[in-house]
Amino acid sequence: MRLTLNGKPRRIDVHPMKRLLDVLREDCVLTGTKEGCGEGECGACTVLVDGVPVNSCLVPAAQVDGTRVTTIEGLGGRHPLQHAFVEHGGAQCGICTPGMIMAAVALGKRPTLEAIRVGLAGNLCRCTGYTAIYRSIEAATKARKHGRRD
Repeated sequence: MRLTLNGKPRRIDVHPMKRLLDVLREDCVLTGTKEGCGEGECGACTVLVDGVPVNSCLVPAAQVDGTRVTTIEGLGGRHPLQHAFVEHGGAQCGICTPGMIMAAVALGKRPTLEAIRVGLAGNLCRCTGYTAIYRSIEAATKARKHGRRD
């Protein structure tokens, strides 16, 4: 299959029914995407396919042929959301964090608190409440509005 992975064209020879999650972690050695439940219930494995957040544990490799896939590594550690999650306590144990950030990226640059709540509804954090996560996303939103990282 051919796809654009984190901005770079790739050709990957895998079984068409292999889970995208496993392709990313095993074949592409991109281990930032985490497996939580393996059933599409927790959102830990969220990646963007053509800009839309998906649970990569539910997506067969064949479905991403010809698409753009973005993982947490594709943000390069420089995205305002990554900085804000560290700065404002949104990152806890780290299992859900990549999926949370990817779901938040899909919200755009200036989501409302309601849009954040709805957009992250499929992402579960078992460490804490969501206050620090929402605060982190709002901080990144404010930083972008004022033209700074945070």
